[in-house]
Amino acid sequence: MKEFVYIVDDDEAVRDSLRWLLEGNGFSVKVFSNAEELLDFTKTQNNGISGCLILDVRMPGITGVELHDVLLNAGIDIPVIFITGHGSVSLAVKSMKKGAIDFLEKPFSDEEICRLVDSSLQKARDVSDKKEVNLKAQELLAKLTPRENQVLERITAGRLNKQIADDLNISIKTVEAHRANIMTKVEARTVAELIKIALTANEGVRVG
Repeated sequence: MKEFVYIVDDDEAVRDSLRWLLEGNGFSVKVFSNAEELLDFTKTQNNGISGCLILDVRMPGITGVELHDVLLNAGIDIPVIFITGHGSVSLAVKSMKKGAIDFLEKPFSDEEICRLVDSSLQKARDVSDKKEVNLKAQELLAKLTPRENQVLERITAGRLNKQIADDLNISIKTVEAHRANIMTKVEARTVAELIKIALTANEGVRVG
C-alpha cells in the first residue's frame, strides 16, 4: 500500500505551502480542506490508508482533535502531527496521550515539519511490520487444538511437563507429544521461540 502524507487544513495557503514543501522533499501528498473530505476519502479506500496525518487543530465543523478521535474509533490508527496557531498545553497533552506524534505551533520551520513527517512515516512502517508479525503468529496458533492450547498456556506460564500433566490429568508422555505437535504447528525450533510467538499473537499494536 502506497504511503501518503494527508494534510487537513481549512487554510488554502497553508495547504498549498505544505504540499509544495513536502512534495519538493520527495513525499507523496494528499490535501483536504476539512475533516469531512478526509472521512469521505477513507470510505473509498478498501485497504485503509497508510502514511501520516497533518491536522489543523481548529477547523470549521469537525476539528482536528475530533477528527483524530473519529479515526481512532474507526480503527484508523496512523501517526498524527497537529498544527495550530493557538497552542494549548492541555490540548497537546491529551493529543499526545491518544497517539499524536507532535503538536506544532505556527509558524514552524520547514526542517522541523519534514523531520517529523519522515519520523512519522517510519513509525507507521514499523507498526505495519509488527502487525504482519502479529497476524502471522495468530494464524499459526489457530492451528492448535483446544488441548494443545491448554498445554501451550502452561508452557508460557513456565510449568514443567510433570506439572502440566498433573494440571490436565494426563501422562507426561502425552504432554511431550502435545509439545512436539505444538512446536511443529507454530514452526518454532525452541521453547523460547514458541513463547515469543504466543506472546506476539496476544499483544496489541498501536501507533502511539
